[in-house]
Amino acid sequence: MVIRDAVLEDAEAVARIYNEGIEDRIATVETDLRTAAEIEEWFDRDLPFLVLEEDGVVQAYSAGIPFSGRCAYSGVLEFSFYVARDERGKGYGSAVLRAFLEIARERGFHKVIGNLLAENAVSAGVMGRCGFREVGVYERHGVRDGQFFDVRAMEILL
Repeated sequence: MVIRDAVLEDAEAVARIYNEGIEDRIATVETDLRTAAEIEEWFDRDLPFLVLEEDGVVQAYSAGIPFSGRCAYSGVLEFSFYVARDERGKGYGSAVLRAFLEIARERGFHKVIGNLLAENAVSAGVMGRCGFREVGVYERHGVRDGQFFDVRAMEILL
């Protein structure tokens, strides 16, 4: 297993993994599949973006997301992480998340937050094992496929 900074050539694999999360309807509220070109835009963020490879194949990733444009929140980083559908349950999520937290710490962030669908117990468990705590649940926070969904807010102080 190798965890490294993502490079543009990883965009296709990251899109594949993210699209599996979209299709499975448990990891994100997004409904439109992503192209590699759309993933390439993530490199413009200048935020931590890691991939996990097993035998030369990208199987998981974690990417930073801007939390806020306000300078008071410059030390807070939002993130997401995804694991390829057929590779889930092998510890890749925990591994890429732990590496992401270390990079975030090295880059000067003092807090990392994650928002996930309230029913996504697997991701909440991974985050809990990595030191996150649940802050609360936003009830009826949005609508996807005509149904309200709740969002669990989690954080870790670095």
